[in-house]
Formats: sequence, C-alpha cells, structure tokens
Amino acid sequence: MSSPPSVSALTDHVGFWLRMVSNHVSQAFATKVAEHGVTVAEWCLMRTLYGREPTAPSRIADEMGLTRGAVTRLADRLIAKGLVVRVASAEDGRRQTLALTARGSDLVPHLAALADRNDTELFGCLGADERAALERLLRTLADRGRMTAVPTD
Repeated sequence: MSSPPSVSALTDHVGFWLRMVSNHVSQAFATKVAEHGVTVAEWCLMRTLYGREPTAPSRIADEMGLTRGAVTRLADRLIAKGLVVRVASAEDGRRQTLALTARGSDLVPHLAALADRNDTELFGCLGADERAALERLLRTLADRGRMTAVPTD
C-alpha cells in the first residue's frame, strides 16, 4: 500500500491567516453593529449614503461594486427599519433616489465609532509602522487584483 502524497498544512498558506484574521475582525464588528439593529452590509450602504445628496441606486451599486439587485435588497431592509428613504423623481417617477433618514444620519457616526473601536481592539497590538505596512500590503493586493467591491459579508 502506497503512502498518501505529501500535502501542505493549512497554516502554510497566507490565505489561511488572512481568512482567520478577516473572519475574527468581521464577526467582532458584526456583533457590535447588530446591537444597533443593522448588519455589516447595511452599515456599508449607510456609510456610502452618509453626507451626500439623494443618489440613484444604480450609482450606489456602481460605487460599491454590487449589483443593483443587492443594493435594492439592502435599501428595502433599511427602509423597513426607518434608516433610509426611497424617493421617486418628480420629473420621472421611474427614477428613484436613496437617502438616509434623520435617524439613519444620526446612527452613522455611532457605527463609524464602533468600526474605529473594532480596528483598535483587533489591530492595536501592532505598532504604527506595522499597521501602516499591513494596510499598504493589503491595498497593494487589492489594487493588483482589481478588487473594488465593498466587502459586505
């Protein structure tokens, strides 16, 4: 009986470590925003809408790298929660825009502070140079891989 071929260990792969850290960071943040009644994906849409004029869902989809259907589903959930409003154009009722409600606009800074706190909690063990190097490397990988979609999962 022949022995099985030698295979690399899970921990031999950079992707393994990226996934481990990413999952931990994402789950910690998801828990924090869930306490405020939103998901990470909803937070991403809210942050995209923050501080801007009402914007067409198609433009938001292009900016976030999501499908129009995905933006519509996120918007529908946020509308149901009273955090986003959809307004039909006075000139063309088929054209719609999305905007944060006053409640949604008030919530965004709180959620942004949670994102900042999450980063500090999970990356605070790195020195400033280490953190800058990590961010630079990740941005380089994203740029070279043409990764432009906002991570919502």
